[in-house]
Amino acid sequence: MKYKTIIIFLFFGLTIITSCSQNDPKINGISFVASSKKVLQEHIDPVIKLNANHASIMPFGFVKDLNHPEVQYNSERQWYGESKEGVKQYIGKFHENNIQVMLKPQIWVWQGEYTGQLQMHTEEEWKVFEDTYRDFILDFAKVAQESQVKIFCIGTELEQFIVHRPEYWNSLISEIKEVYSGKLTYAANWDEYKRVPFWEQLDYIGVDAYFPVSEKETPTLEEAQLGWKPWKKEMQTLSLSINKKILFTEYGYRSVNYTGKEPWVSNRDKSGVNLEAQNNATKALFEEVWEEDWFAGGYVWKWFLEYDEFGGVENNMFTPQNKPVEEIIRAYYKIN
Repeated sequence: MKYKTIIIFLFFGLTIITSCSQNDPKINGISFVASSKKVLQEHIDPVIKLNANHASIMPFGFVKDLNHPEVQYNSERQWYGESKEGVKQYIGKFHENNIQVMLKPQIWVWQGEYTGQLQMHTEEEWKVFEDTYRDFILDFAKVAQESQVKIFCIGTELEQFIVHRPEYWNSLISEIKEVYSGKLTYAANWDEYKRVPFWEQLDYIGVDAYFPVSEKETPTLEEAQLGWKPWKKEMQTLSLSINKKILFTEYGYRSVNYTGKEPWVSNRDKSGVNLEAQNNATKALFEEVWEEDWFAGGYVWKWFLEYDEFGGVENNMFTPQNKPVEEIIRAYYKIN
């Protein structure tokens, strides 16, 4: 009878834990861009006003080109907010304001080339690349542990690296878990996430959610919502199959014509401003995805430290700052 009672207690205890995890508040986040400056309270206040409860902090490691086997990071030439000292200061300031953090160290190719195509030519080059990437990630995983960061992202849009070196990633995840005890994710590109082989070793299915949702110059809300339907079904199927929630490690739309056609395009070739397109596409995302049980939340791309100096109604890039879409995000973050 004694052992039966213990088993029943454990069962109900696990049931309660599972139920609570399912009812965690949505991650209403921002992707916070590193700066040469320290973060002050005046920089956090607009984030609080947005009703955000999470911030993604993104120190960069740099490689010279898609075939260069060395990651350089934490150098004197980088901005303060990308250094280990700066990252700790940023995290501390957000935590002071009860805003949780996802630490998301990621690679930047100096010519702005797509990181998903990073690929070495020889085994020797792969080994050098793996060793320097391991140093980069483990150093910041230790920072995440020291700073009690809620979520750590082990990489961003590195499809060919994963395809060609799957055993390396299994080993890296194990090493990360030896130094960091929080939640783990990986930021897969929207057209990559279904093929990532190690989701079961992580806590969230991370997706950079630049799904195409409309071919129209200015999609209506209803058109953009319709465009989300197949992607929702696809994500839900994967989420349920491995019992992991989807987390949008990045999401957002530019305030430009055809914003829903190729939402990942970030270059400056596109001209003109279309605030309505950005508004409708953003509303559609919230209406279709945000309240789903299999969805954990996400981090809008992107938010700058000097609030008054960025965005605005003449800006056609991603940031929602000082644009009508900021009010839309604020409203949805308040109710979720």
